[in-house]
This record gives sequence, C-alpha cells and structure tokens, in this order.
Amino acid sequence: MADMTARYFNPVQVIAGPGALDRLGALVPAASRVLVVTTAGASKRGLTAQTQAALTHCQVSVHDAVTPNPELADMERLAAQHKLAMPTHIVGLGGGSALDAAKILSAALLDARLLGDVLRGGGAWNAALPVIAIPTTAGTGSEVTPFATVWDHQDNRKYSVAGDAVYPQTALLDPRLLLSLPADQTLFTGLDTISHALESLWNRNRSPISAAHAMQALALAVDALPASLARPGDVDARGAMQYASCLAGLAICQTRTAIAHSISYPVTLHFGVPHGLACSFTLTRLLELNLDTLSAMPHERLLLGRVLELLQSLSLAEKIRAFAPPDAILALEAEMHTKGRAENFTGSMGHGIADLISRSLD
Repeated sequence: MADMTARYFNPVQVIAGPGALDRLGALVPAASRVLVVTTAGASKRGLTAQTQAALTHCQVSVHDAVTPNPELADMERLAAQHKLAMPTHIVGLGGGSALDAAKILSAALLDARLLGDVLRGGGAWNAALPVIAIPTTAGTGSEVTPFATVWDHQDNRKYSVAGDAVYPQTALLDPRLLLSLPADQTLFTGLDTISHALESLWNRNRSPISAAHAMQALALAVDALPASLARPGDVDARGAMQYASCLAGLAICQTRTAIAHSISYPVTLHFGVPHGLACSFTLTRLLELNLDTLSAMPHERLLLGRVLELLQSLSLAEKIRAFAPPDAILALEAEMHTKGRAENFTGSMGHGIADLISRSLD
C-alpha cells in the first residue's frame, strides 16, 4: 500500500469571486498606514485607483514601480525608504513580481539587517507585516505561498525569501481585475499555473493533498486558459483560471517546484524570458515522458492527455526562440541544477538536461 503520510499547512484566508476587491476596506482598520505595492501597468489599467478607492479610511502610499523579477538592490532601497514611516499593512497588487515584492518588503521592513545580508547568509524570517495579496494575473499562486523570489543580477543569482511569516494574511481573487490582461500575459501566467501543477506531481514531496490540488488546477486550466485567450472578457473563464492558479499554489506550498523551474532560472536571468514561458517550454517533453506514471486513475490520465494536447498546440519552442537561440540556452546547462528544485524531480527527463532542452526546442 502506498505511504499516505502527509502534513499540510496554509494560513491564508482566500476570498474569491467578482467583487472580492470590495472586501478590502473591511480587512484594514481605520487610520492604518497602508503601502500598496504594484506596477505601472496596474496603475495604467486603473487597478491601483480601484484599490485606493477601497482604502479611503486609511493613510495610503503607493509604490507602482515594481519591475518583472524583483531586483535585490531595488528591494533594499524600498525597504530603507519605508522604514522611516513604517506601514501597518502592505497590499500587493499585480502579478507574481508585485506580490513577491510585497512579501519581501513585509519581512525586510521588520528586520534591522540588510535584505542581501540575510539572503546571502541563508537566513529565514520569523516576523513580517500583514500582507493582503490581490493578484491581477492567474498564474503564480504567490497569494497563497510562503516564499518570494528576489534576483541579484549583479551577481547573477536568485534568492528565495521564505518562511511561515511570509504567507499573506488574505488573498482577494477578483476575476474582474483580469479582464484587461493582455494576451501574452494571460498565456505566460496561465502556463505558470500548469507548470506548478505538473511540477508538484512529479515531485518527491508529493502527497494525496498536493496531488488533489494539482489535478483540480489542471482540470480547470485545461479549459479556462484557452477560453481566456479566446474571450478575454469572459469573467467565468478568468475566475476559473484564478482558482486554478490558487490551487496550484496550494500544491507547491507543500512540494515546491522541480526540474522545469530549475532549468528556467538561468534562462530568465540571462535572456529575460518571462517566468511562465521559461518554466514551461520543457513541459511538453516532460509530460510526454511521464504521463503514464503520474497517476493510475483512468480519468486523471485522460486529463493529463488533454493537458499535453494543449501544451503541444501552443508553439512554446517558437515563442522561446524569439528570446534566445537554442545553442545559447543549451550553453546554460551548467547553471540549470538549482538546489532545492532539481532534486525534487522523481520522473524521467530522457537522456539528461541537454537532451531534454534540445527536444523541447525542436
């Protein structure tokens, strides 16, 4: 009999559905000092203004200059700036980078040490400011995870801010916030959802709980992602993708990610490939190799077959070749074994990473 031992913990309150953003004001006491961490794109789409409108009873400051893949030096400067007028709450509004930046700041603001010194020393965080996470994409699941990624491009390194204190307090999933999301961001973040679900299945830390979350995420995404691309204004499809992203996030809370993410990090670091594409271009080949071993249940194998067909239809090799030629990506092989990710993989990648990448880029 298979080992059914499992532990699971997630303290994030999730409020989902059209109108979820309207609940924001009730979550923050009057006269609180709120820092909204977001992007210029969210402000341009009017989402920052909507968030501020829900917080008229608070003192609100906005930082809307988060860039893709939060940079260590930027996070250190931002933490130093806001320690002078310490917020009581942080609202992360945006995709994975904005939510990660909010979580990073929530820990860094309460720590007297420099963020980089803690990360380079392998430290963890035991305290953080309360974060309310409001995703405006459906992909990262960062609204329910206890880790955030920060990049040091000067030293070509990626770090993780992690620990139970880093969990957001509340996640507000409002599909109305996704209706203006461009097609490329819809696709790449949707691919991130699929990658999280699959990476938690071919994972040494997999449990019945994480597998249930992952399979349900795939069951939603396999229909909702094509629908969101074909009908951007479809609130139901956008909502289904938000649920899929959240469920996949709940899965990787326990398992963390595996080989596809391990391969992706230097590809993003060196060539600026969007994270969702970088961690997904190998999924087609990986799923071809491992589909028959991921589940013994016929209905789940049929689902995985549908996911494979979706991935095959998306021309991922062509999309990533627009950022870098195959030879340049293959040249990064020595950097693609990321500790804490690569060893989680329990499946087959064929004849090694180089073979996997070559076949993925054919």
